[in-house]
Amino acid sequence: MMRVFADRLFDVLVQHKRDIAASWATDVRKNPKTPSFKEYTQDQCINYAVDFYENFIKVFFESKPYPEQEAYFSKYAERRFKEGIPLHEAIHALIMMRRHLWLFADMQVIFTSPLDQYQAVETITRTIRLFDHAIYIIIRRYKELEKEAR
Repeated sequence: MMRVFADRLFDVLVQHKRDIAASWATDVRKNPKTPSFKEYTQDQCINYAVDFYENFIKVFFESKPYPEQEAYFSKYAERRFKEGIPLHEAIHALIMMRRHLWLFADMQVIFTSPLDQYQAVETITRTIRLFDHAIYIIIRRYKELEKEAR
């Protein structure tokens, strides 16, 4: 049941990932909590988010997502660290990506019936768990990289 709703949600994401990424890019570049992103062009930020959304979809539907999450989010942390993005900004940018995904889905009115709303809650819960685990992996990897840099 959740799979059907998640499929619809991610169909929207696949079809509109550049639109969602563009909205995120505009916001992340002007947000006072993510000043490092002002150094990037709109296109760089869009590509950044599109890559994230594509990988998020793959990880979401994995039957055993933890190895995939570990690999992708460790690389995410390494890239942001090498770019000089402070940890708190990398995490806030990720939180903003999640928010933009849900705001766009909400605007598409895919939560229409009570059953849709129940399935939406299930999908949101799984999405939050995935993002929470991603945050843990990113923080842990940043700390490892900081230790290696000293």
